Amino acid sequence: MADDYGGILGAFPYAFRRSDSWLFRSYVLVAGLATLLLSLICVLAVVVVFGQTAGARGGSFTLSRSFIALLGLLAVLPVVGPVLLAARTRRRDSADGGAGPSRNYEPLLAVGGYLFLLSLYLGLVASMPETFTLDGETISRPEPSGLFAPVVAALYALPAAASPLIPTTAAALILAIHRWRR
Repeated sequence: MADDYGGILGAFPYAFRRSDSWLFRSYVLVAGLATLLLSLICVLAVVVVFGQTAGARGGSFTLSRSFIALLGLLAVLPVVGPVLLAARTRRRDSADGGAGPSRNYEPLLAVGGYLFLLSLYLGLVASMPETFTLDGETISRPEPSGLFAPVVAALYALPAAASPLIPTTAAALILAIHRWRR
């Protein structure tokens, strides 16, 4: 098929071209940039861990290297998920001669994707310890202030172990939108 796409890289221009929703098209662009940024951060984190554990052999050091790569994958998959789901749905519907996805499928996927990106930030805020050491200096997290002070205070009140639930819930929302509105 001439209008088909070949893998994850081809799904982005395909989904952008085939979508009728400007909101979804904007998400395709933002998701592409966010994916590049998250991938770069992950690669740099793995390089730093390799540098810090270069002389070590196996064991927990190998596990920490793998864990960083796994976290990066878990952050990137829900970002590209809406784009891949929409592209796959469009391709299948055009191959079957169908009418396409429901009218609000792609805008809802875009909202879910934007919520996931926001949830990554909120999860990071929730996971910030009260004090931490950076380059030998003890630093305290900033006090909540401004318009979003109540939200930040609520995020600070969450146990750090619960912070992954924020992006996990947003990722589950993307899957629920796909199943519900497809």
